[in-house]
Amino acid sequence: MSKKASATCKVYFPDDRSLQMVFRALKPEVRKPATFRSKAQIKKDGTFLVMKVEARDTVALRAALNAYLRWINSMTSVLEVLEKI
Repeated sequence: MSKKASATCKVYFPDDRSLQMVFRALKPEVRKPATFRSKAQIKKDGTFLVMKVEARDTVALRAALNAYLRWINSMTSVLEVLEKI
């Protein structure tokens, strides 16, 4: 894939447990992307999840970023609910 657009996001997590759970949940999506128009890499940096997304165009970049950020948001929401139980 020839890269034309890219973005890097750093997402803060208040504890290592939440970071680990989200990281492990995202790994399969990163390894095998749903589309050939974009790819992502994730890594842990202290209490941050660092995600780098590369895409063929800005439309694909926006779609991929939205998807990953929605997944992260959903997972953190579920973790917050589970902590209250």
